[in-house]
Amino acid sequence: MTNPIFAQAGTSIFESMSRLAADVGSINLGQGFPEGFEPEEVIEAAVKALRDGPHQYPPMMGLPALRQAVADNARRFAGLDIDWEKEVLVTSGATEALTDTFLALLQAGDEVIVFEPVYDAYATLIRRAGGTVVPVRLAPPTWDLPREALAAAVTPRTRLIVVNTPMNPIGKIFDADELAFLADLAIRHDLIIVSDEVYEHLVFDGRPFLSLMSVEGVRDRVVRIGSAGKSFSLTGWKVGYVTASADLLRPIARAHQFVTFTTPPALQAAVATGLSLPDNYFSDLKLRLAARRDLLVAGLRDAGFRVDEVAATYFAIAAIDDLDLAGDDLEFSRRLTTEAKVTPVPISSFYGARDIRSHVRFCFAKTTETLEEAVERLRRWRANLSLRAAS
Repeated sequence: MTNPIFAQAGTSIFESMSRLAADVGSINLGQGFPEGFEPEEVIEAAVKALRDGPHQYPPMMGLPALRQAVADNARRFAGLDIDWEKEVLVTSGATEALTDTFLALLQAGDEVIVFEPVYDAYATLIRRAGGTVVPVRLAPPTWDLPREALAAAVTPRTRLIVVNTPMNPIGKIFDADELAFLADLAIRHDLIIVSDEVYEHLVFDGRPFLSLMSVEGVRDRVVRIGSAGKSFSLTGWKVGYVTASADLLRPIARAHQFVTFTTPPALQAAVATGLSLPDNYFSDLKLRLAARRDLLVAGLRDAGFRVDEVAATYFAIAAIDDLDLAGDDLEFSRRLTTEAKVTPVPISSFYGARDIRSHVRFCFAKTTETLEEAVERLRRWRANLSLRAAS
């Protein structure tokens, strides 16, 4: 016998599309694999730490230097006053941080509100922790927070609300008014908010980013999740961190103790260096990513996609209504992979019912050369479509 939650999960859409891309020689813009953005200072810090050691178990909560750096970075960029000794935990990636949080805070039958489109790991991890997923959907074209539906979704069994801001896959940044609404809801119903803020440093065009932890009245109700993988384009390192009040963090740390116990010390030391980099590293990263975004978005529009503003994250979502009369974003993604040799992922994979099929997601955190080639392939593909339609 196997656990049905994992046994029925199947292969993720990201893995299946990546396999297809590799099989046909397509440029894979489906998964969030950044190319060429890794800061040299952080790489060198990891090399030095590997040479110098130590190489044994670091403290379960994380290296003090990294926990202090997490708190200092949060103060510098989010205005948060964090006690690094009592309120910061280092994990082996943000997904482990989420796992620890759900295992620690949920009991069987507790309900957890998530916003669709949603990162695929949330639902599986919540269910394995004994919780019940309650989806509240944001829908195109505006992706507004559906306040009436959200309020109606709260029941006496609701325990957590999971918020991803900036939001994968749509790049939405929850604004101050939306955060205040969420905070008021949490206070009125005695809820905890799990705020997945892994893209906090990937916000473009001077837009402000507000952490839920900074909203008045809910600091001690928020579990804040961060990721070195996103902030430093080092996704393979799997270094994440949890920031929460001491009372909330204590059970999460116990869960972490029995899930991974700790995270490689050399990588922790290097991430501490990264979080302490001067402001211009973070501002330059935004500018470089925004330039790649502009390159890809212009190419997508030339190829006939409708693309709205991309405010944050690695991703642009493109409406395919004018290009896919069948209304099947999964089949369209496969067809684009085989015909244009450019691979997106379908937006329907971020909805439990898989019924919103109007968009696909492209990653622009790639080299200029990769994006230019992808854009050229899309233009040729569109030209061939036009020729076939005219003949």
